[in-house]
Amino acid sequence: MATITKKKTGPKTKKPAKNKKDVSTSYNRYKTFGEQQYTGMKIGGHHKWYYDKGVWKESKLTPDLWRIHYEVIKRRAGKAPTGSGAKVGTGYEWYILAHQRVVKLNADDYTTEMTGLKLKLAHKRADKGKWSASAASQRKSLIQFLKDMIHELEQKVVPLEFEFDGQTWKGEAVPVPGTCHDGVCFALDVTLNDEHLGIIRSLKSGWKLDHDEDRKLAAAIGEEIVLWYE
Repeated sequence: MATITKKKTGPKTKKPAKNKKDVSTSYNRYKTFGEQQYTGMKIGGHHKWYYDKGVWKESKLTPDLWRIHYEVIKRRAGKAPTGSGAKVGTGYEWYILAHQRVVKLNADDYTTEMTGLKLKLAHKRADKGKWSASAASQRKSLIQFLKDMIHELEQKVVPLEFEFDGQTWKGEAVPVPGTCHDGVCFALDVTLNDEHLGIIRSLKSGWKLDHDEDRKLAAAIGEEIVLWYE
């Protein structure tokens, strides 16, 4: 009778784990947008936040102008990838230019919705006690941004008029400063039938408004924008 001998084997060894992609490397590396060099999230990236119960204070300055102050903690929807983003303690100075739409529900309650733009004026790294731009430089950047915005409002508005869903839509799309290349703009602030709809963007998947449910309307608006540029 033949005998079977078992081959002795040593202890099993685990295959070395593949190194996970270092997200911080991608976040911190220098990137280019036109002639501008930058670090951080790449163009087209996005965040989603949840805001705690905040405090909004306002006081009337003129018949149409109000001073506002808002303070709240915002929390990320989900978790930040390990190694991504700025370090704890980093500070930012932003300027916000936005539409706020409100509808009164009863004596004490209103719905509220804001769409618009925010411009980074300066940042302060967690390990440094100095802002990346002085107050004078921040003011200069803001002035240039507002001048560019005024230029778009005065000279580069895209007229819109089309039929959609059995209704005639008329309005305009204002190019967002810095989002135009070779005379074509890829992000525009849209108003139709005297109602502000938000910013429309040209993505690989097509045109998209701030609201996901408006995809068909966004496609119709985008088609008009393309035809105008052609």
